[in-house]
Amino acid sequence: MAEVKDAGQPAGNSAQGAPAGPVFQLQRCYLKDASLELPNAPHIFLEQQSPNIDVQLEVNNSAVVDGIYEVVVRVTATAKLGDKVLFLVEGKQGGIFEIRGVPNEQFEPIVGIVCPNIIYPYLRANVADLISRTGLPPIHLAEINFEALYQQRLAQQQAQAGAAAATPTQ
Repeated sequence: MAEVKDAGQPAGNSAQGAPAGPVFQLQRCYLKDASLELPNAPHIFLEQQSPNIDVQLEVNNSAVVDGIYEVVVRVTATAKLGDKVLFLVEGKQGGIFEIRGVPNEQFEPIVGIVCPNIIYPYLRANVADLISRTGLPPIHLAEINFEALYQQRLAQQQAQAGAAAATPTQ
């Protein structure tokens, strides 16, 4: 027999309005911060060589209110020609996520892998746009495997915990 849902109730909610299962949804994606520096302009525009680019990435999360979390992906890209800085760009893309009813062992992978995967493409586009507005060719940040980064971070934490446990205390 087919199950009939109350037309006035959102699917997956009980009569009391509480979610019937886990909830995960993006509430908002926004550019939290962006900065660009061209410390050696205009002379740097006369250079013909390709710059060396260093990219640093960081992912943070914090609770906003019960069941609502902010995840921020920050990227800092520095382009240098020799010892001269061509540009320094930093961007922070934030996302507000509703995460409820998720088992504890799944929470960290969600905020460390799933959420950054959702907001990182927006950050890539914002950084490329910001750089192209300088008159320089846009820099397209590489795709990031946030699962691999998460696994590396876990391995580092476990190694540090193991080293701390192995260190004799006096």
